[in-house]
Order: sequence, then C-alpha cells, then structure tokens
Amino acid sequence: MKWRKNLWTLALAVMLSGASYTMLVPFLPLYLLDIGASPENVNMWSGLVLSSSFLVSAFLAPYWGRCADKSGRRRMLLRAGFSLAFVYFLGYLVRNPVELLIVRLLQGVASGFVPAAMAIVAASTPKEHMGFSLGIMQTTLLIGGIVGPLLGGSLSHIFGMRFSFVIAAAIIFGGTVIAGMLVKEPENNVTAVQEGGMLDDLKTAFANRQLVQMLCLLFAVQTVAMLLQPLIALYISELQGTMEGAALTAGIVYSLAGIAGAIAAPLWGRIGQRRGFAQVLTIAFLGAGMFSFSQYFSADIYQFSVLQFLYGLFVVGVFPAINTIAVSCTDPNSRGRVFGLTTTANHLGSMTGPLIGGMVSFWIGIRPVFLITGGVLLALGGLVFLNWHKRDDAGECPVAAEREK
Repeated sequence: MKWRKNLWTLALAVMLSGASYTMLVPFLPLYLLDIGASPENVNMWSGLVLSSSFLVSAFLAPYWGRCADKSGRRRMLLRAGFSLAFVYFLGYLVRNPVELLIVRLLQGVASGFVPAAMAIVAASTPKEHMGFSLGIMQTTLLIGGIVGPLLGGSLSHIFGMRFSFVIAAAIIFGGTVIAGMLVKEPENNVTAVQEGGMLDDLKTAFANRQLVQMLCLLFAVQTVAMLLQPLIALYISELQGTMEGAALTAGIVYSLAGIAGAIAAPLWGRIGQRRGFAQVLTIAFLGAGMFSFSQYFSADIYQFSVLQFLYGLFVVGVFPAINTIAVSCTDPNSRGRVFGLTTTANHLGSMTGPLIGGMVSFWIGIRPVFLITGGVLLALGGLVFLNWHKRDDAGECPVAAEREK
C-alpha cells in the first residue's frame, strides 16, 4: 500500500474539513442577530449554538469510532463528510435561532470526519513514520483552522453570511469526494468488534492505564488552550488601552499560535520518532508553560504577540505525541475507537476551557489567568517527566512491545 498517498490525500481533506468548520464560527453571533436574536440574549444564543455541537460530538465520537472499526474507517469518513456537507447547507435555510441550534446539534451527530481520517492514517502508516504522519495531520488541521476564519470573513463580506454556509458545504463535499476517490483502506482493516456494547468498549479502554493517561493529558491541554480563547481580545484591549481595533488585532495575534503550530507539528513528530514521545511531551509542556506564564508580564502588544508565537511552537508538540502514544498502546483493530475517545477528550476540553476562563477572569481578572495556565502546563510537564523519563521510547508501551515479540 502507498501509505504516502493516503497521508497527503487525507491531510488535504482534513485541512478542507477544518476550514469549512471554522469559516462559520467568527460570524455566528452576527448571524444570530440577523435571524432574529435580540441584542440582549445574543450572548446566550452564541454560547448555546457554539457549544452544542461539541457536546453531542463528544458523546457520539466513541460510537462512531466503534462503527469505523466494525464496518470500515473509509466508510465512516465518507458518511461523516457527506453528512456534514448536508448539515452545513441546512444552515443556509434557517430562519431563527432555534433552527440554527438544531442544525448545530445535527452537526454534532454528523461529526467524525477527522477521527476517521486519523484512524486510516494510523492503520496504513509504517510504525517508523507514525509520528511524522500524525504531525502532518495536526499541521493541516491547524492550517484549516487558520484559513477558515479568514475565508469565512472575506466570503461573508462579499456574498453575505447566509451564502457562506453553502460555500462551507461545498468545501467539505469536495474534500470528501477527493478522499473517496484516492484513499485506499488497508486490507483486513475491517475487523470483528468484540461482543458487547459501548460500555464494554469503555471498560476495556479504561483498563489500559497509559491510554487513560493520554486522554487525561489531552483533555487538560485542550482545556488550557481554550481557556484563554474568549479572553484574548479583552487582554489585547487592555494592553492597547482601547477597544478600537481589538477584534482584528486579536484575530491576528491568535492566529500566530496556529501558524507556529503548523510549522512545528511535523518537526515534533520527527523528533518524537527519533528521541521518544515522552521526551517530546515533557519539552512541549514545559516550553508551552514557560511562554504562557511569561504572557502575564507582557508590557505591550508586541511582546504578547512574540510570546503567543513561541507558545504555539511548543504546545502543538503535545498533540502528535499523545496520538502516537495512544495508537502504540492499543490494538491496531481498535484504532477507530481510540481516535473516537481522543475526540471526546478534545471536545470536552473545548467546552470546559472557555467556561472556566470566563469564571476565573471574572473573579481575579484576565492577567492572572496566564499564571494559572502556565502553572498547569508546567505541572503536566513535570508529571510526564516523572512517569516516563526513564523509558527508552515512550512511544512503545508494554502492549506494543508484547505484540512485537
């Protein structure tokens, strides 16, 4: 099998998936006002609409992962891609906030494109290239997240917010068609899933200590990463001394971490493949913690921007390392379920972070939040060092080692 063809095809498809999703997020509050939400309750509707798909997707991700292992990951990829295209198009037809909320709930039901793509890449990539491949997938997902808001903002200005839903549907539809034409699933990829239901799958997964540790780390780092998202614009206005232009500046500054991550993710994957992923996790956590902590002391917007970029260089190294360790410590026949669980941890962190950030900043202000996030990341780096630094290669756990004997 030509695993590189799968990798680059799915990397492109994941980038298009990320772009189609994130291009709709920046103007959702404005769209809510356009379809009938009042200025008094638009914040409430925005929170409900933005978080609803994360919640539904978090609960359904393990189910879709089980289906992928049972009936084929390529089939689940196509199911998710075409379903998301249909749901995005429904966003063009909505006439009030309730209908938009229903569409977002359906989006959570239809999710599963990225986990299925990750599972196919993990199943078809040779072990010695696993870290690099998952780093590439993380890179393209980040690029999609950077391009999406810029594309969405531009298109909504030219064609209107409503028509942007049609364009998003076309983008994910095109990416799915490309994947369907070019991606080949490894032979014997469809396996007999063990008897029992979802609860049995969860019991099996949680009996794997190292997998549980990876899921906890993923939830923690995603929570920390998202904790600052709703606060950056306010912090920038504080540094500038005015709210004027803060939204635009915040978009540029926030994208710096994504750009840095897109540059660094495949490099972290290669380093992990050579030096061990526990070492990558330790360095990435400690570096991200140090630069997050340092943002508390930013004197102006320029210092803050540089620190955001450096933070992005390190924090992105966590994700391919966690995914590679999770894959290596589980049976190859359960990789769909593994990426379903990592998706659940990721989405729960995406929901939890903004809620905690809002509450903490309300109590103690915005600037001290950087001390908290930096401290948490440094502590996670210390825990990883204490648990795995003596192993020659944390990418190989007892489960993987036994399979190779």
